[in-house]
This record gives sequence, structure tokens and C-alpha cells, in this order.
Amino acid sequence: MNLSSVVIQTRPEYLKKVLAMVKSSPYCEYHIHDEKGRIIVTIEGVNTEEEVEKLKQVQAIPDVISAEMVFAYSEDELERERQFLETTDDNIPGWLNDPEIKASEVKYGGDLKGRF
Repeated sequence: MNLSSVVIQTRPEYLKKVLAMVKSSPYCEYHIHDEKGRIIVTIEGVNTEEEVEKLKQVQAIPDVISAEMVFAYSEDELERERQFLETTDDNIPGWLNDPEIKASEVKYGGDLKGRF
């Protein structure tokens, strides 16, 4: 299961109208809003693709200026990565556990392997 929080922005004069549509929407679950037009909802899906489709439906609500994911959690993806890290011998470069290496000597370029 995937779960994401979404911040929706609308203009204050459309807030009641957008809130009504959000609260009745099958694509998200309403949690809170403020008078500036920000609305917080969550969306769930069996995978990322389903979440993105639901996000697009929320974005298509009339008078929504923007609706963007700000936090995502994927139970299945997290478990797959945990299993990968636990079963892969070369998942952490040896130098990363070397107490003699100074952090200032590490050059990060998006991939820790082969960067030292």
C-alpha cells in the first residue's frame, strides 16, 4: 500500500466549494484546511501509478490552483529495499565504514560507490 499527503491550494473565495468537492471525492481523504485556501488530504493506492492517477483527479477539481504530494510512504517499496540491503553483500562500500576516512574527503555525486 502507498500513502501520500497532498497539499491543495485554492483561492479563499472558492474554499467552501472546493472543500465540498474534496470531502465528497472518492480519490482522497480530507484532514484539515485553513482560511487561506490550503487543504490537506491523503491519497492511497496499491502502487505509485494509482496514487498519481488519484492526484490527477484531485488536481482536476474546478478552482484548484495546485495539488502536490508533499510526503509519500510505500510499505511494499520500503520492504523490498530492506530485503535488498540485508541480502546484498556489496550494498555498502567498505570505505563508508572506515573510521579513518574523513567526511571532508568524501565527494558525493549521486552514487556513493566508486566516488572515493
